[in-house]
Amino acid sequence: MIVLAIETSCDETAVAILRDHGDVLSHEIASQADIHAAYGGVVPEVASRNHLSLLPSLVEKARAEAGLRLDQIDAFAATNGPGLAAALLVGVSAAKGLALGVNKPFLAVNHIEGHMLSPFFGLSEIPPHVGLVVSGGHTMLLDVAGYGDYRLLGRTLDDAAGEAFDKVAKLLGLPYPGGVQIDLLARKGNPDRFEFPRSMLGSGDFAFSFSGLKTSVRYFLDRGFEPADLPDICASFQEAVIDVLVHKALAAVRRQGRSLLAVSGGVSSNSRLQAKLDLACSSAGIAWRMAPPALRTDNALMIAYAASHRQGGNSDLAADILPNFDYARLAAA
Repeated sequence: MIVLAIETSCDETAVAILRDHGDVLSHEIASQADIHAAYGGVVPEVASRNHLSLLPSLVEKARAEAGLRLDQIDAFAATNGPGLAAALLVGVSAAKGLALGVNKPFLAVNHIEGHMLSPFFGLSEIPPHVGLVVSGGHTMLLDVAGYGDYRLLGRTLDDAAGEAFDKVAKLLGLPYPGGVQIDLLARKGNPDRFEFPRSMLGSGDFAFSFSGLKTSVRYFLDRGFEPADLPDICASFQEAVIDVLVHKALAAVRRQGRSLLAVSGGVSSNSRLQAKLDLACSSAGIAWRMAPPALRTDNALMIAYAASHRQGGNSDLAADILPNFDYARLAAA
């Protein structure tokens, strides 16, 4: 099965062509990070306009690199949610048009499912595990019995972890995207110097909350700080986020009786998160894995991989986009 997939849920315009579960025929991403950096965050209208201008050439580039005609592609997939409505509409409309043009199936793929499965890229079977999806827009824990058999354990009640990183970075005057900048500065800082709250650490469930942490940092900064304190502030804030992520992820693995944790999403590239997960999982006798670097941020290859597990059939061409997270749709995928 050869799938052409499109991802336009936020500010990355991406196209990939995948054969079966791991034979990458092409993988294209056009980042808009520099464009949105001028605004300090993603502007939905700007993102959708850029998707419109970038997508046709990316599709042609991916097709040429794969050495295929469009009618040689077996299915066309696109992220249909969650994400920015106007941005999603660009990718879904393009994939539907391509599918109609060559009379092939259209497959709507949930963005969360793409992230969640990405640590297993190349495998034909998805093993039972607990998945931690941690990105700019999403933070959640899911119990996964296998492909298509998902159960939500808990998610953030307000800000996602990556969103908190970016908002705190903005408060600190760091450039967008801020999560990378905080990670770099934190490597030179002392994570124990400043005490920031670990929200819901002892709540006994798998829900997250990072809005209060962000507010705590803002009040701390209002009292004034020296530029020399910046690495310690970044390290202390980062530690507060990661302590909660690691604690709840391991608790979920134990409670579900799983032996494997899979971590996905852009925040999984954070060096401190990787180090603390490695230490905690090793001490607890839990195996863990994450997606390869190219599949951690938004990309079309993870969408193609999720689509490659579909056992026939196609999505309704009249189906609408789903900008808000729809767990029922994810569980039924």
